[in-house]
This record gives sequence, C-alpha cells and structure tokens, in this order.
Amino acid sequence: MTALDVAEAALRHAAGDDAEAIVHAERSGLARFAASSIHQPTLIDDVLVQLTVLRDGRLGVATTNRIDDGSLAELARRARDVADSASPDDDLPLLAPPAELPAVDGFDEETASLDPAEQASLAARAIAATPAASAYGFFTSGEVELAIASTSGLEAVQRFTDATLLVIAAAEDASGYAERTSWRVGEIDPTAVAREAAEKAGRTRGAGELEPGRYAAVLEPYAVSDLLQYFSYDVFSGLALLEERSFFADRLGEKVFDGKISIADDSLDPQGLPKAFDFEGTPKRRVELVESGIARGVVWDRRTAARAGTESTGHALSARDRGLGPLPLALSVSAGDAESVEELAELVGDGIYITRLHYVNVVSPRDGVLTGMTRDGTFRIRDGKIGKPLVNLRFTVAVPELLADVPGLTRARLLVNQSDFYDERYPTAALVPALATAAFHVTGTGSRPGI
Repeated sequence: MTALDVAEAALRHAAGDDAEAIVHAERSGLARFAASSIHQPTLIDDVLVQLTVLRDGRLGVATTNRIDDGSLAELARRARDVADSASPDDDLPLLAPPAELPAVDGFDEETASLDPAEQASLAARAIAATPAASAYGFFTSGEVELAIASTSGLEAVQRFTDATLLVIAAAEDASGYAERTSWRVGEIDPTAVAREAAEKAGRTRGAGELEPGRYAAVLEPYAVSDLLQYFSYDVFSGLALLEERSFFADRLGEKVFDGKISIADDSLDPQGLPKAFDFEGTPKRRVELVESGIARGVVWDRRTAARAGTESTGHALSARDRGLGPLPLALSVSAGDAESVEELAELVGDGIYITRLHYVNVVSPRDGVLTGMTRDGTFRIRDGKIGKPLVNLRFTVAVPELLADVPGLTRARLLVNQSDFYDERYPTAALVPALATAAFHVTGTGSRPGI
C-alpha cells in the first residue's frame, strides 16, 4: 500500500465525520561515530498514521503505527472519543479544500537507495580524513513519503529525501566543526567535510581568553543558521504576531535591519530541502519576511490566517504540534558581495570570528534576545586577519541589533541542517551566507576547545 492508500483507508473508517488523515512513511538510517569509531546505528522503517476528526466544533486526534484494517478502525474510534471529550473551539478552521500543488524537486533515487552498509561507509570515509584528531558526529540519510487525504476531497502526496554529514574533529585541546546537508547524497563529500573540521581543529590549539564586551564579528553560516533558527520561532510566526510576542509586532513595513539583509522562507527552492505542501495540505509558497532590511511578513497556517483575515502561506505543523502555531522551516538569507570569510574579516578589522553556536536559548522573544556559547572554532580578528584562537565564549545578543549594522555577507551560501532527527523525519535546513556584524556581545568565557 502507498501512503495515500493508507490515508484513504483511514478516512473510510471515519465515515460520517469530517476527517483528515496524514500518513508519514519513513525509511532511514543514522550511523553515529565517536572517538573515530562507528557505534549506535539507528535504522527506521515505519509508517505513522495520524487521524483528525472534527465533530460539532470539536477536534480529536489519534495516531497509530499499525495499518491493518482493524487498527485503522480502532484509530477512528479513538479520534472520535477524543473529539467527543474535547471542548468546543470557535476558531477551529474547516478542512483545507483541494488545491493545485506546486511541482518541486526533492527526491533522489541514489539517496533513497542507501543501505546501512553504505551509510556506515560514508561515515568511515569521514573518520579516515581526520587522522590527527578523533572524529565525532554522524551520517544520516532517509526517504519519506508524506500523504494527506481528507473528506473535503483533498489529496496531497510527496516523496522526498535528505542526507546530512556532521563532523567534529577533536583532541584534548582542539576542536573543529563542519557539516553538509542536501537532498542529493552525491553533493556531500565526506572527505572534504572532515578535512574542514580537522583544519579548523588544528587552528584552535593554545586558545586564549577574551574580555567581555561588545565586538564586531564574522559569523560562519553555521552560526548564522543557529541564530536565525531560534530567532525565527517567535519573530516570523503569525501566531506570535497575533499574540504580540513577535519582534515584528507593530513593525511590519518598517526598516528593522541593515539594508543588506533580506530573508525569505522558501520551501520551493531546489537549493534547499523542497516541500510542496504543509501538514494541512495547503500549497507551500515563498514568503518574503525581510526585504532590504524592511519587515515584510510572517508565515501563517489556516487557523492563524483566519484570525488575521488573511490566507495560509502553507506553514502548518502536524495536528499534534499545531498549537505551536505556524513556523518558518526553510529560511533563506540573500547573499552579499564578499568572496570569502577572509574578506569579511578585512571589513571587520578588529573583532572575533565564530564558527558555530551552542546551548542557544531565547531570553526575550519580543526583543529578539538570545544567549548561548560559541564552539568549535572561535578566533580573534586583528588588523583584518583571522588569527589567535579563543576559548568558547558566552554571549547574549539582541538579534535585531546584530543585524542592524552588517558590513557584508558572502556571495556563497551554505545549506545548514536544522533537524534533530529525534521524531518523525521531516528534514529542514536554512540556506545562509556568512556575515559580518558590528555588534556581538561577549558576556564571559566558557570551556576550552577539545574533548
């Protein structure tokens, strides 16, 4: 049975009610490695069925991993029971109507066909390329078939693939980081990724400390992605805007960032991890969030769009996560003119260079304040040159301030993984350049690089 066949079978058991069935079929593997040894392989071959029933303004959701007829009948019974015991919801939207879906890329046969031995082999190639340090990280790949069917007549199906290699090269006093993500495994070179991490690690030995204060900084794409991921949860969400906890509240149409900054959410871009529709079956579309520094918009699902008197942009989460509101899961930052991070360092002159961030937390959603620590490659910039290694630095930054004065961005952009691979596989990533900022607040020092 295809994923759509399973969804339609689930709907038949919900006959008499308005209902929506989402089927998520996944086949994936993850080869984790530590101290240059592959361990803890994870293999998944699973089907998840989520049935939503609407009865008299009440909503019930139930899930199962069993797709035989009796289990689907029991699924429908449980969903009805949940709906019957739920409180009425006046804001509950009707099921999404049928719609023409955009044609997108996103499925690669080579990636889909990788078996556990091939996944382990790619991890082993990364390990072999870090002879001077221990390698930590993982290689993972998978294929997903996502299908949605509802009693409104909606049918939506997409197959997509993804692969990610993450490498931390570490020794007692050194650590460096690199990763690559794509929906085509052929675009990931394990040796090149590992060498990037190892080269960075070799430069972190003998790390010194830095006084707290405000510094100009160069952020690699990994760090830019980390900042934007946490910043976006509240700032670019339609629900956060309605609840006035978004930095964009009362600021749409105003200049909020440096004019070099343009940010979109674009699930259709073949350079990303393309998706055709959201978990309500609404077609995805590109949303301009920031245009030349001006706040332009946020993303919507059907519920929040109805409250705001607008239309969904195709950003609904699955029914069990829908209370979080719509989220941007395909951030894309426009490129700049700089040829390299070295050129950004020349623009900064005196400051710090940051590879990636760790332990990032949101302090104030309304003000866009985040806190965390730099990791696996922090350096001092002097006279426009990336030089002396630094210990991991604690920071607290207001992202709007960080993006208010941006001397430059690189022309090249990198697709950076934003998935944690703990729940059902739904790969997400941000397409971002490196950038230079005039304001990065260091609040203290943390641990030294290394194991």
